[in-house]
Amino acid sequence: MKILIAIIILLIVHLQYRFWLGDASVFRIQEYQQRLDALQKEAQEKKERNDALYAEVLDLRKGQEAIEERARYELGMVKENETFFQVLE
Repeated sequence: MKILIAIIILLIVHLQYRFWLGDASVFRIQEYQQRLDALQKEAQEKKERNDALYAEVLDLRKGQEAIEERARYELGMVKENETFFQVLE
């Protein structure tokens, strides 16, 4: 009987050790969950950025209006027979 009690106590100690300090301990699981949350947030941000870039690529492939708009605002291009006014403050 004493041997059975000793085995049960050793088993409980072993399980408690694994629960609090082992590879799948409570603290490690929390750490892994925090890392997983951060990675999911980063993946979502990158997905949104990729979706925006993909929409811009489709817009540029679709027509000349988008190309013309970018040329006007980013490069300051002007059409023929168009007058450009620059207002200085």
